[in-house]
Amino acid sequence: MSVAAAAACALVLTGCQFNGVSSLPLPGGPNLGPHPYRVVIEFSNVLDLVPYSLVKVNDVTVGKVVRVQLVSWHAQVTCMLNGDVRLPANAVAKIEQTSLLGEKFVALSAPAGGRPSGALRNGSVIALPRTAEDVQIEQVLSALSLLLNDGGLANIATITRELNAALHGNEGEVRDVLKQLSYAVGTLNAQRGTIIQAIRNLDLLTAKLTRQRATIVTALDQITPAVKLLAQQRAQLTKLLVATSELGVVTDRVITSSSADLLANLRALQPISANLAKTGAQLPQSLELMLTFPFAKTATNAIRGDYLNLSVKLDLNAANLLRNFLSGTAVSGSSGPPSRSRGVLPPLTVPPLTAPAPIPLGAIPPVIGGKPAAGGSGPSGTASPGGTGGLLGLLTGGLG
Repeated sequence: MSVAAAAACALVLTGCQFNGVSSLPLPGGPNLGPHPYRVVIEFSNVLDLVPYSLVKVNDVTVGKVVRVQLVSWHAQVTCMLNGDVRLPANAVAKIEQTSLLGEKFVALSAPAGGRPSGALRNGSVIALPRTAEDVQIEQVLSALSLLLNDGGLANIATITRELNAALHGNEGEVRDVLKQLSYAVGTLNAQRGTIIQAIRNLDLLTAKLTRQRATIVTALDQITPAVKLLAQQRAQLTKLLVATSELGVVTDRVITSSSADLLANLRALQPISANLAKTGAQLPQSLELMLTFPFAKTATNAIRGDYLNLSVKLDLNAANLLRNFLSGTAVSGSSGPPSRSRGVLPPLTVPPLTAPAPIPLGAIPPVIGGKPAAGGSGPSGTASPGGTGGLLGLLTGGLG
């Protein structure tokens, strides 16, 4: 009768609704305080977590599980927490157990690798990405049984025996291989920065090629006809390469045969090159004067304003002309008086010697004692005593 009375009282106290023994309040549960709040946690697998399991923070009980249900192929756990518990909104949850074979509980904590933000409130949800489960002893034993029964553990002895047979008598070679491998690994480790930089540069190149993909595709499409044409002309190109090889053989033979003559010609040119080198700056100066002959580059200095005085003495004596033109030849004496001995040519006529003017062409002579120096022209451009005279002297450089 006492048991029936107690059951009747429990039914009255619970509002005449009975959801099983687990729905009955148990003594000694967690203290939720006067103002608890509700938090929903999503797990991919709750294992054997049941209602009224504990919720802990830093191994301190702060709440309990009130409901476990399946929602969209994952478990949804509703927990009631003490109102004095303060956790960030981005808190994480994990299903752990008190001992190896102990009961499961929900552990709440702040994010380990992130900065806490916000606060958990009534109705907050801790989503799947922020929940996890510990490895269970059942999973460990299942994996161990799979390894021992259907795994490759039985083949370890065979592998060990074969390795011993392969390494027996080759210990020195194996040690040398290991040393070389260690050296190679050390070298790669020393070049780690360079390798990383090369990989980064390759990544940049790949990105650039990706951006230029359209251009590359267009280029490949346009080069296709050229490749086809080269394929059609392959026989001709092969013949050309063969002919080029034969030309190289012939050229080598010709160069080898004519090397002595070529060296002799180069030796013969050596004195000419040496003499040209000795001329120094005189040869360029002569070429410069040849372009403006008979006027020197200073001839413009003879011009005074918009006029110039010109005095020319022209000698057209035939004997003098012949003597000058034939000077230094075997017939130079035929223009003058006959030789005393018939049939004997007179000696070679020595050409008149000329000397450069004491004052360069076009240069104004210095004044000494109020008069121009000898060999120059006066200020008016007329001939001075002892000079070559006027513009003709300027143009010919004072040659008499």
